[in-house]
Amino acid sequence: MILVHGGCGHSAPTAAQLGLLRRAVDRGYRALAAGASAVHAVEAAIVVLEKSGCFNAGKGSNRQTDGVTRMDASLMDGRDLSAGAVASLEGVVTPIRVARCVMERTPHVLLTGPGARRVADENRLTALPAPRSRRRERSRPSAGLPELGTVGAVARDVHGHVAAGTSTGGVTRMLPGRVGDSALIGSGTYADDLSGAVSMTGIGEGIIRLGLAKEISLRLERGLSPFQAGSRALAELLARIGTDAGAIILASHGRFTLVHTTPYMISGYRTEGATRIATQWRRIAKDT
Repeated sequence: MILVHGGCGHSAPTAAQLGLLRRAVDRGYRALAAGASAVHAVEAAIVVLEKSGCFNAGKGSNRQTDGVTRMDASLMDGRDLSAGAVASLEGVVTPIRVARCVMERTPHVLLTGPGARRVADENRLTALPAPRSRRRERSRPSAGLPELGTVGAVARDVHGHVAAGTSTGGVTRMLPGRVGDSALIGSGTYADDLSGAVSMTGIGEGIIRLGLAKEISLRLERGLSPFQAGSRALAELLARIGTDAGAIILASHGRFTLVHTTPYMISGYRTEGATRIATQWRRIAKDT
């Protein structure tokens, strides 16, 4: 089974985004059905969204205030806790593939900036076209809110192993060099066969401060259901820090949930018996 999200926010997604989300879910599920690993399925689903230009990830990423696009992504394998991540990566269409290269082809977990780009170039990953302008990003009315667009996926393969991945272009009006939760294992992404897999979306600064993906994973390990683990963690984020977020959560035994505190979270899932894509799931209030 596989769950995919395209970000949480305060605006309804477009029909094109919904169609792409379904395509990503189907791409990941077909990989699983063919016997691929959970890691491969997660990567395949996220790549669809990164390449589309319709989400705040990969080709569609935000620019920072100096006019440069810098992207974050991470990937984790619950089978052996291996992980790879990139931060402040410039000029690559599919940051999640770079994160996988870091995980599988280097002894490291997180590479930043030029070091991450070097890995991308050495593995001949597709570069973004040069930007036409280096003008500063204009302020937007929603600059304090997460844009609908960070993408992520979690999956469980035929062997029972889980994986999680997340990719983003960050938030609007970012200072150069800002890194969000999507690059940080334990904050935006976490996977462990002993508990489950989690991919977050929302304002990264709050998610980082609570180490939310790992916190949800620990609650799963203690026996909470995916909804209990996710809803209580998101409610704590609202109560203590006052920021919004969403999560897709897949327990190692196969139960799952999609939860958020914003009005919308474009996301969906596919299992052996069902497929569903929606913009609203289980919304969590501050007093949950």
